[in-house]
Amino acid sequence: MVTSTTAGAGAMTSVSVVLIALGILFAVAMMLWGSMRRRVKEREVAEAKRHAVVAGHTPTVIAPDAPIETPVAPAAPTTEPDLQPTSAAVSDPVAAKPAAEPSSGELLPVTLLKGLGPKAAARLAALGITTIDQLAVLSPAEITALDAQMESFVGRIARDRWIEQARLLAAGDKAGFEAAFGKLGG
Repeated sequence: MVTSTTAGAGAMTSVSVVLIALGILFAVAMMLWGSMRRRVKEREVAEAKRHAVVAGHTPTVIAPDAPIETPVAPAAPTTEPDLQPTSAAVSDPVAAKPAAEPSSGELLPVTLLKGLGPKAAARLAALGITTIDQLAVLSPAEITALDAQMESFVGRIARDRWIEQARLLAAGDKAGFEAAFGKLGG
């Protein structure tokens, strides 16, 4: 009987060794996966900072659980003309100018623009912009103020050339749009 007990103990230790080995493999796999995710996140942050710099913004680092707030600094009185967008332009970039008259009599949605999907369109709508004509009439200062409010889409206005696209479509230049940006969908 001693031999059967010894055989059972030997079997138990080999099962334990296999389970420990599987646990170690799982732990190593999780560490590798975690380091891969960290590298991907670092690349995403670097890309976002690069886009912010290209768009003319100062990249900021925000703690993951920190609430997102847009601080409004009081304007200091100066004798020089103010080149910064006013608080009205920051809160509603389209308030300063009415939408241009559409060339075909219909209002074209911003989703016709290349590189502007439903999530970006929803963000623009939250900022009061729903038509191509509203984008086409924005001044450079208004574009900068709008871009600063685009949250995860900061830099996309310039990178995907939304204003250029909007101005071509608002002017009714479908051929010019298609020559520069490809076939107009929808």
